[in-house]
Amino acid sequence: MSPLSLKDQILEISQDYLGPAAERFIDRQITTHLGKSPDRITKKDVESLIDWLKLSFTVLTDDTELVTEYIKRIQMVASGKSAQALSQKWTSK
Repeated sequence: MSPLSLKDQILEISQDYLGPAAERFIDRQITTHLGKSPDRITKKDVESLIDWLKLSFTVLTDDTELVTEYIKRIQMVASGKSAQALSQKWTSK
């Protein structure tokens, strides 16, 4: 099995919080704010994407713990700790 692309790693984490809407949410954030195909993002792009994800996710929920947890996991992907980020699951109540 080949390793997951950056987009797929972000998508897998996002699905924990957004369910089936995650792919549309992620694709829209990448194409709109980074101006590129979601399958072509780099680690540097993920660092830029984090601010947009935080802003957009905050519009969807007022649960600050949930937003913080989500963004922390995406930051782990950007810093090369993907396995750890993917192994964690949503813990906020």
